Amino acid sequence: MKEYILNNLDETRAWARDFAKTLRTPVVVALHGDLGMGKSEIARTIIKTLRGENTVVPSPTFTLVQNYDGISHFDLYRIGDALELTEIGLQHAIDNDITLIEWPEVAKDILPKNTIHIYITQNGLGRKLTIQ
Repeated sequence: MKEYILNNLDETRAWARDFAKTLRTPVVVALHGDLGMGKSEIARTIIKTLRGENTVVPSPTFTLVQNYDGISHFDLYRIGDALELTEIGLQHAIDNDITLIEWPEVAKDILPKNTIHIYITQNGLGRKLTIQ
């Protein structure tokens, strides 16, 4: 387990850029945290680092998944039943992509054992990341 204290958005983005460079396909990154903790910002920075700064990275809140040539970004907040995960291609992404998952709790039974879990919590005006 590792912990990082990030005091502001710039530090969060710098951490996410460094972290992105360590990722190799296939890998699953599960982003845990309350609303507004920075899950989407971390995912967005990872995608832009790996696919180019000009990559448009909308939130997958309503589409549930966005794909970026070998990177799949899921937001499972609106998933009510784990059976829906097959329909949106989660298992295919897990097997083949760098897979970033916001609100991964609904998928806990299908996540691989080597999933990287990032827990994001408030730390003053910044954030604390706990990596497992």
